[in-house]
Amino acid sequence: MSEPTTEAPPTPPADANLIGTLSDGTKIKRRVLKQRACNEIGAKGKMCVGHLKRWYFFGEEVKGKFGPEAEIYRCERCKTIYLPNPDEQPRTGTLCW
Repeated sequence: MSEPTTEAPPTPPADANLIGTLSDGTKIKRRVLKQRACNEIGAKGKMCVGHLKRWYFFGEEVKGKFGPEAEIYRCERCKTIYLPNPDEQPRTGTLCW
């Protein structure tokens, strides 16, 4: 008979949506489907919950990574940058009625 192993299954990373960081330390994340509020955990262990606003006037570093016409969102409180979810329809363009 073999002894049961006490190895724990591998744990997922702390933030599966984290893509990277900018040179100034700003985090870049991928939005969850239909996400409207920031899910960044702060220093006190609480969620930021700031609104994600469309960001049009981003700097040269972001333009270099994602292009000048990229669809970028930024948290209004902690300034974390979010990229759109690939499963969501892009929100660029004019609204139709």
